[in-house]
Amino acid sequence: MPNKTNKKQPLYVILLLILAAEAVFILPFVLQRIFRTTFTESFSISDTQLGSCFSAYGVVALVSYLFGGPLADKFKPNLLMSVALVMTALGGFYLATYPTLTNLHILYGYWGFTTIFLFWAAMIKATRIWGGSEKQGIAFGFLDGGRGLVAALFGSIGVLIFSLFITKNIELTSIDERRQAFKEVIIYTSIAVMCIGFLVFFFLRFSQHEKIHSNKISKLVTINNFKEVLKYKAVWLLMIIILCAYYGYKMTDIFSKYAEEVMLYNKIESAKVGTYLLYMRPVIGILIGLLADKTRATLWIVIGFLLMVITSFVLYIGVIDNTKTLLFVLSIGTMAVGVYSARVLYFATLEEAKIPLAVTGTAVGFISIVGYTPDIFAGLIMGYFIDADKGAVGLQNAFGIMGIFTLIGLVASLLFYRHSKMKVA
Repeated sequence: MPNKTNKKQPLYVILLLILAAEAVFILPFVLQRIFRTTFTESFSISDTQLGSCFSAYGVVALVSYLFGGPLADKFKPNLLMSVALVMTALGGFYLATYPTLTNLHILYGYWGFTTIFLFWAAMIKATRIWGGSEKQGIAFGFLDGGRGLVAALFGSIGVLIFSLFITKNIELTSIDERRQAFKEVIIYTSIAVMCIGFLVFFFLRFSQHEKIHSNKISKLVTINNFKEVLKYKAVWLLMIIILCAYYGYKMTDIFSKYAEEVMLYNKIESAKVGTYLLYMRPVIGILIGLLADKTRATLWIVIGFLLMVITSFVLYIGVIDNTKTLLFVLSIGTMAVGVYSARVLYFATLEEAKIPLAVTGTAVGFISIVGYTPDIFAGLIMGYFIDADKGAVGLQNAFGIMGIFTLIGLVASLLFYRHSKMKVA
């Protein structure tokens, strides 16, 4: 049974959840998104090798999605989340020592364990508790939009720290000087993540009913429920939609690289491009959420995929170069609207598709196992094309592959829209 109590939970709890939910992913993902070329230079690795690190993360995460849930039912969210944050931060301090590629793979596998096995299910559980029976949409809407703002703030502070430790024109610095400046970014970020872990442990408390949703969850994870979930066409379509949309989201990792290599921005300016993209996430998330409430979530997923297809095609054909700044800015904007529209509304569609509430957890877990597999292969695919043809051509080919994924997602989302419309009728 869902939570029937409507006891108001403190506002600071959802704010702390938002802060923690993105902080735990700053070290494994956000720093690389903002400082991609600096990261690969500093570790003396190629884009393909960086992609293989993400794959190591994805493999561990894939198993963790399946088995992390029962752990979240045995321990309080604040305990699991705080331990995950502190352990992730410890990995950050190790990252600052610039480990070898082999050890970098091990570190990313370790992060797959800390961020997913220990953290993910506990964070989802805590958000559901905060939302109660009447504010689930608001809770998850705030969570995703707020995460974008937190990532953007971390990114801005990271760029500021990086620039403070660069004592001369960035173009005149050596790789060693940039390595030292980036090391400071990693260390300060790790300290911040650890501090957030302590805040979560001491202050993530709920107004009674903290164990709601957990009493029968162990009984829900059954073969019968998996069989029940597999009967729904919407589950299979949503699996494809999330896989394709998540691949599109992973492609935002290379916008800063595109800014540097094609638009000829310097390293600080290109890092700011990645940060600006993050600032768009909460704005788009809130606006799309409001529009979806007044229309249909599936409609905005279709629109999101359409925008991703158009943008990836424009970037693939190579019409954007350093003389077309406005077109580059517009492409970032349309890509952001497309990616974040789909991302915010992933699971809001379950209600439209009439998936029974009793098997929601099983459905989400089953969908996630396939939907988030781009963690394993997206980085490798991007890295392969970027390394195979240096500069603009490699980046264009990477966006061409994205076009294929998003086109498949567009077809799946159109089928989902038609299917859910029939359900409503």
